[in-house]
Amino acid sequence: MKLGDVSVAIVEVMGRAVESLGGDPAAQFEQYQMDQVKLNSPDARISIPRFMRLGHACIEAHQIPWLGLEMGRLTSAGSLGLAGLVAQTAPDVRVACTAIAEFELLSSFNARGRSGFYLENGDGVANFYSISPYNEYNLFVVDSVLAGWVRMLQWLSGRDDLVKRVEFEFRAPAYSDQYDQYFDCDVRFGAERNAVVIHDWALALPSLHRCASTHQGLKQLAERELERVRLGLSFREVIERAIGPLLKGQTPTLDMVAHRLNMAPWTVRRRLNAEGISFQQVMNDTRRDLAVSYVRDTTLTLGEIAFLLGFGSTAAFQRAFKRWTGQAPGRFREDARGRLS
Repeated sequence: MKLGDVSVAIVEVMGRAVESLGGDPAAQFEQYQMDQVKLNSPDARISIPRFMRLGHACIEAHQIPWLGLEMGRLTSAGSLGLAGLVAQTAPDVRVACTAIAEFELLSSFNARGRSGFYLENGDGVANFYSISPYNEYNLFVVDSVLAGWVRMLQWLSGRDDLVKRVEFEFRAPAYSDQYDQYFDCDVRFGAERNAVVIHDWALALPSLHRCASTHQGLKQLAERELERVRLGLSFREVIERAIGPLLKGQTPTLDMVAHRLNMAPWTVRRRLNAEGISFQQVMNDTRRDLAVSYVRDTTLTLGEIAFLLGFGSTAAFQRAFKRWTGQAPGRFREDARGRLS
């Protein structure tokens, strides 16, 4: 199981953000093979680890740790792909937010990060579940998603007072003074989630760009595309994608995964058996594949990876990793980096 990938449309936004902040991303884009041909391709994707490294390279080269906030400010319906276009033509704010979350998979699949939209005491909550712990490689991702939600709300409504507060799981970063430039509301760090909380009265506001017939046509297209993506997955892959977000200091059970998929546990077991595999096998393989990706493609410590994969200790993770790959994780990481240099 890979950590996922995103559309190059998001990379294009990154480049524009660097330029907006006074830099030139050409060298970093060349380093990561992001040429104009690839950026012009409607089907081109970039892996999540590569995207994070590219963002970090831009931040380091141009000394702009708040790059993600600027990316969010430059987010548009077009950069969100079909999900953004469905949201653009939606009748009101609530329907637009639902569309952004519902069709996100069409332009972004992230095994350890995804958006959602739900109601909480009448307010709307646009949240983004992200990999933790946080570091310089993923802070900008959360910044860009939440700032992007805020920007879309402003653009859809023509107003800047829809957001009650913005919440970040991580502690206030060194560039925390920049957040006031991007959010005209209460900003909370060290929260229990990453979320944009929308006033209850704002959800029914009409979109300035609404168009009923176009919205229905785009929504039908998005639903067909989403179904095509899902039909292209085996049931094993469906289970892998459900397991990923549940792996955080715990080992997900069959009941937990079934609940996430709104299925009965026996149905999950039966469908996996039909593909000749058990739930425990999928669990083990998912942890193994994510472990390899984390060790090879991120700078997370072994203790952090052990926690993210639900191991009780770093030692237990190291034993499992050596059993899976034949190498200790530290040696595996060194060898992988040597091959890249």
